[in-house]
Amino acid sequence: MARERVVVRRFAAAAFAALSLSGTSAHAATFDGASLGAVWALPFAGMLLSIAFFPMLAAAFWHHHFGKISAAWALAFLLPFALAHGIGATYPLFVHAIVDEYLPFIVLLGALYTIAGGICVYGNLRGSPRTNTAILALGTVLASVMGTTGAAMLLIRPLLRANDNRRHNVHVVVFFIFLVANAGGLLTPLGDPPLFLGFLNGVGFFWTAQHLALPMLFVCGVLLAVFYALDSWYFSRAGEAHAASLDPTPDSGALAIGGKANFVLLALLVALVLMSGVWRPGVVFDVAGAHLPLQNLVRDTGLVALALISLVFTSKAARADNGFEWAPIMEVAKLFAGIFVTITPVIAMLRAGEAGAFATLIRLVNDAPGRPNEAMYFWATGLLSSFLDNAPTYLVFFNLAGGDANALMAGGAKTLAAISAGAVWMGALTYIGNAPNFMVRAIAQSRGVRMPGFFGYVGWSAALLLPVFLAATWLFFV
Repeated sequence: MARERVVVRRFAAAAFAALSLSGTSAHAATFDGASLGAVWALPFAGMLLSIAFFPMLAAAFWHHHFGKISAAWALAFLLPFALAHGIGATYPLFVHAIVDEYLPFIVLLGALYTIAGGICVYGNLRGSPRTNTAILALGTVLASVMGTTGAAMLLIRPLLRANDNRRHNVHVVVFFIFLVANAGGLLTPLGDPPLFLGFLNGVGFFWTAQHLALPMLFVCGVLLAVFYALDSWYFSRAGEAHAASLDPTPDSGALAIGGKANFVLLALLVALVLMSGVWRPGVVFDVAGAHLPLQNLVRDTGLVALALISLVFTSKAARADNGFEWAPIMEVAKLFAGIFVTITPVIAMLRAGEAGAFATLIRLVNDAPGRPNEAMYFWATGLLSSFLDNAPTYLVFFNLAGGDANALMAGGAKTLAAISAGAVWMGALTYIGNAPNFMVRAIAQSRGVRMPGFFGYVGWSAALLLPVFLAATWLFFV
């Protein structure tokens, strides 16, 4: 109990500091990106390459020092930039990156992680093709409501228990990553971090559901059908159907859910985020020369309160049985702080258009000035998302397309849809494309599933996902 009280106090203190800082946001934090050379993008590139390769090449070092590495890359941008342009230009950029972009992002993600981590599904199911497909379909739907991380953490353990006596179960986890940890999060800003960044930059809460429901139904429907066929083939092999009829975990008890009150908290969380997007009271607090809209203050304060309520009142048993721990969200918080700082000059250069350092990239994804090539946007965003993390990649191409949410939602709707779909779907191509991928893999391996290595998984995803994405390109983005 004492340890829990310490965690609550630290969480509350950090949240209070975050909300207090949100009043110091400098909306004048704009910088002429045309005056910046491409060299200012190197800290951002170094940050993302560190995330991609350190876990593979120096896992132990990365595990102990990833926070320091993130801070080092942030300083690698801030200190030279301050020397070159002065503190007066650097400080507003830093405050804007942390307060306007990072803090709302991490407050939502932390609230989702904390609340979903208090829900535990008990019991054991028979891992038949119908049951497995039903669990994947349920997770795909839930991903847009409680986030890909929340849905994945809720359902991966019941799915593993259902299949723990089947000889062939790797494909079950692989498709779980495809659908629940990635593709299912396409319909709302709650679903996947890239879409929440779009929401923070002015994209409507229901815009993605209105414009991407059909593409999502196609991709997820095809993947579920392929999974059912493949799982049925494995299931019909000698011994698998009989083995699945046995209960390998007889002590797991009847099917039940612990921490059910957290579903109410999730509903309130959705209401708060929705409120901040549709309620515009016109009340703005002027704090230290910055403007803090009332709806954002209410949203972030409410999210912190819901997380604290879940943390205090959810039973310890439910969290313990769910394997809840702070390490994953702490890693995300530290790494994304570095990402949001180092991406600042990249965004400025992209906003400069063809006058900036990335004129070649702009010409690559545009057939002509003012004529975007949606298929190129889809694949460029997606392929980079699969290796460089999909949230910052979305932000890069959102700004490459102009960075004006109102214009993109209207005349540029097809371009925005291509960027959104590419970032969310293709995060499934590698383990590093989206945060839940690694978490699911780690949990599966701890339960005895022989998950493929990095390149083995890429083989699975290339064979199964790329043909579906090619078909989706032809249907929706050409």
